[in-house]
Amino acid sequence: MNTPSSETTTASKPKAGSVFLYFGPLTFLVYLSLPSGYMLDIATTYMLKNQLHASATQIATFRLLTAIPLYFAFVFGMTRDSWNPFGMRDRGYFILFSLITAVVYFWMASSPITYTGLFVGMLLVMMSSRLITAAYQGLLALIGQEHLMSGRLSALWQIVSSIPVILGAIASGYLADHMTPSRVFLLMAGLSLSIMLIGFWKPRAVFSHAYDQPLAKHGSFWSNVKRLLKHKAIYPAVLIMFLWSFAPGSNTPLQFYLTNNLHGSDATYGYYSAVFAASFIPVFFLYGYLCKRYSLEKLLWWGMVIAVPQMVPLAFIHSAEAAVWLAAPMGLMGGIVTAAIYDLSMRSCPPGLQGTLMMLVDGFSSLSYRGGDIVGSKIYASSSTNGFLYCVIATTCVYALILPALLLVPKKLIATKDGQANDEFVADAA
Repeated sequence: MNTPSSETTTASKPKAGSVFLYFGPLTFLVYLSLPSGYMLDIATTYMLKNQLHASATQIATFRLLTAIPLYFAFVFGMTRDSWNPFGMRDRGYFILFSLITAVVYFWMASSPITYTGLFVGMLLVMMSSRLITAAYQGLLALIGQEHLMSGRLSALWQIVSSIPVILGAIASGYLADHMTPSRVFLLMAGLSLSIMLIGFWKPRAVFSHAYDQPLAKHGSFWSNVKRLLKHKAIYPAVLIMFLWSFAPGSNTPLQFYLTNNLHGSDATYGYYSAVFAASFIPVFFLYGYLCKRYSLEKLLWWGMVIAVPQMVPLAFIHSAEAAVWLAAPMGLMGGIVTAAIYDLSMRSCPPGLQGTLMMLVDGFSSLSYRGGDIVGSKIYASSSTNGFLYCVIATTCVYALILPALLLVPKKLIATKDGQANDEFVADAA
C-alpha cells in the first residue's frame, strides 16, 4: 500500500526534507545501538571465539538462539500497534525501552564474561530493542504510506542504516583488540540512552495528525489478526525478504574462511563488511532517484537479476585482501533490490498494522539470516577444501529463487512510482 485516501492532497503533505531531517538521525541511532548490529554482534563473536574458545558452529548457534526475539518480532509489532505507552505512541517506546536496554547493558558491563551471562544479557537486550525497532519501522512505514514516499524513505533508511554497519564493522576489530568487554557494553548503554533523548523530539512534519489518518486506523486484537491474514500482499513480501536474507556463505563461514583458511587477521572480516556495506550507499542514492521515475515492479525485477550472482566473486579469492577488494562490486550488485524489497514491505502494510507487518518481515529476515548462518556453517565444515565454495553455490541458488517469487506480488501494489497515488490498490486493501 502506497497511499492514503484520495482526500489527502499533495499540498497538505510536509516537504520530504523535513521528514528526512527527523528519520535521518533517528535511523542512525537506532541501528548503531542495535544488539544485532555489526558492532556488538562481531565484537560478541570475538568474545566467544577468543576468550571462550567457541567453534564456528557454536558461535552460529549462539547467534541463532540469542536472536529468538527477532524471529517472533511480529509480537512486538502487534504490541506497537495496540499499546500506547505514556500516551506518546512511538515516542513512548523510544523513551521506555531505550532506558531498559541501557540498564541491561550496565548489568552486563559489571558481570564477568561467561557463556551463560553473555547469552542471557544478549537475549534480554534483543527483546527490549525489538520494541524500539517496532516503533521505528512502524512509524517509518506509516509516514511512507501517508505521504506517498515509501521508496524515498526506503532509500533514506538503507543509506543511513548503512553508516552504523560500516562504523560497526570497522570498530568491531578495534573493540576486540583494544577494549575490554565491560567497556564495550558501557558504550552500548550510552548509545541506547541517546535514543531515549531523541524520543522527546516531536516535529510537526512527522507527527502532525499522523495517527489520525485512515492508514493509522486500529481495530480489536482479533479483527487486526483477521485483517492481517486476509491481506494478500503480506505473503510475497515476507517470502522475498526471507529468501534475500538467507545467505549461507556471507557470515560465520566467511569470517572463518578469511581468518583460518586464508590466514587474514581478525580485523579483515570487519574491513570486508565495512567495504561491502559502504558500496551499497551510492546505489541507495540512485534508488531514491529511480523510484520516482520507474515503477516498483521494474526496480524489483532489474535489481534481482543483477543481484543473483552477487556472491560468486568470493568463489575465486585466494587471499583475505582480495575479499576486501571484491566487497565493493558485490555491494553495488545488491543495492537496488535491497531498497526495492524494503519499499515493497512498506507498501504491503495493512492500515493500522504497520508495526506488525514490518516486524513480521523483520522477524522472518532475522530467522533466515541466522538459519542461513547455521546451514552455511555446516556446509563449510563439510569439506576442508571446498566447504566455502559450496556455501557460495547455495547462496546463489537461493537468490535465484526470488525471481519466480516476484510473480506472487500483487501487480497493483507495485504498478506505481514513488509519489504516485494508487487508489485502486487502497480500495482493494481497505
